[in-house]
Amino acid sequence: MSALGFSCTGVRSDPYAAAPTLVFRLRITAPADVRVHALALQCQLRIEPGRRSYATGEGGRLSDLFGERERWSSTLNPIQFATVPLLVPGFTGETEADLAVPCGYDLEVASARYFRALDGGEVPLLLLFSGTAFAGPGGFQVTPVPWDREARVRMPVRVWREAIDQHFPGCGWLRLPEDVMDDLLAYRSRRALPSWEATVRQLLAAATVGEGAR
Repeated sequence: MSALGFSCTGVRSDPYAAAPTLVFRLRITAPADVRVHALALQCQLRIEPGRRSYATGEGGRLSDLFGERERWSSTLNPIQFATVPLLVPGFTGETEADLAVPCGYDLEVASARYFRALDGGEVPLLLLFSGTAFAGPGGFQVTPVPWDREARVRMPVRVWREAIDQHFPGCGWLRLPEDVMDDLLAYRSRRALPSWEATVRQLLAAATVGEGAR
């Protein structure tokens, strides 16, 4: 169905979701004389880092993703954020729908590292749509959603932070191999440390003393 159009009118965090979730409000249009019985969509979300500027501190935190700033003309490539399905009920002419996108805080994932590196401002996002349209005046015809359907939105960084802080306030997460976790657990047990935070702080303090001695 080639006449479908998509736009994103806003994004918010979902305070009632079981995990950090962003909700994108979509506006979908179709010819006024065509009854759309349903849309089975697949939405791919990409971060477009080249469509915004970065402060000095942000640039330093993004060097592990994009390299040194002098290389950014060739390294600020799109980052895959998520791919989520959406079933849109029937409509004629125009409708709106919420696209719920789970977002993690695993700093091994490029999108989470990118979001966390930003002090503020907006994140340029590209939403790419594909799927199947069920439409027609009587019964229905099954047609693909054209692959060139897309929408852009600039998401405030604070919205992502709200979604994360609702579940993990003031915290970050690191994924470690099992053998490293076993070594950390043994270190914590030997010193009777009360928490993982205390364990890491003691290791950092010891590393700082070692660096000072050198």
